[in-house]
Order: sequence, then C-alpha cells, then structure tokens
Amino acid sequence: MEKTFKGRVVIEGEGKFKALVSHSGFNTLASYKNCKKGKNICTDQNNKDLYGKSTVGVALCLPETIGSTTGGMVLYNAAFTNCNPGALLFSKNIDSLAAAGAILSAVWTPNSMPTVDRLGEDFLNYVKDGMEIEIQKDGVVICRD
Repeated sequence: MEKTFKGRVVIEGEGKFKALVSHSGFNTLASYKNCKKGKNICTDQNNKDLYGKSTVGVALCLPETIGSTTGGMVLYNAAFTNCNPGALLFSKNIDSLAAAGAILSAVWTPNSMPTVDRLGEDFLNYVKDGMEIEIQKDGVVICRD
C-alpha cells in the first residue's frame, strides 16, 4: 500500500530512504552529541520516538526542529562528518535554522539532504518507522509499506 503527499521543496533532490519518525520537535544539538564519522545514535532523551536510534541515511520525518541557534551548524556538521539523515521531511514549515543547515550541507558538502516541508499532519500521522519513502524533485513524497 502507498500514499502520496505533496510539499514545498526546500532542497531539491530525489531518492529512496527508510523512514524514521518523530512526533515531537527534533532537537538537533541534543540528538547529535555523538556524531562521528558516519555514525550517529540519537542522544536526545526527551525524544522518545528517536532516542537510541540511528539517524544516518534515513528520511527523518518530523513536525519541526526545536532547540538553540546552533541547529543549522549541527546539521551542517552532521553532513560534513557523513552522519546526516538522507532527507528531512517536515509536516509543518521548516524553521530558518534547519533551512540554513540543510542549505549549508547542500552547498559545502557532498551530502545534500533533500528537504521538503509543508507535508501536513496527515503525512506525519500516516508515515511509520521503516516505511520506504520515495522523494521526487517536485516535492512529491510517496510512502510505501
């Protein structure tokens, strides 16, 4: 079974990824404390959906990011050290700090993360960990069981 969602393209890209879902805000600084050379296990104990799970190479599906002004640089550093998510998918509008991190990653590293926002609450209610996510250049996101 599959369902299609359409959002706004922030960073163009396409690909297929496994979903990793958070229903609460994603604190980049708290989540990437142990980001090292291609490995990262989420260290944010306040995020029960992601704590203890690898965030590398997945389609990170979330409502929004939260936390301090370091968020953009944390995402950039994750891409620089090859421990970034494969894609960022937001049900709400992306915030300026996450957008800055995604843009810096696309410009300054080979690890661009396709980023789509405004996918809606239906997206976040539908998608589950491990689902195959296909992202198309036009902001279409297809979720498959």
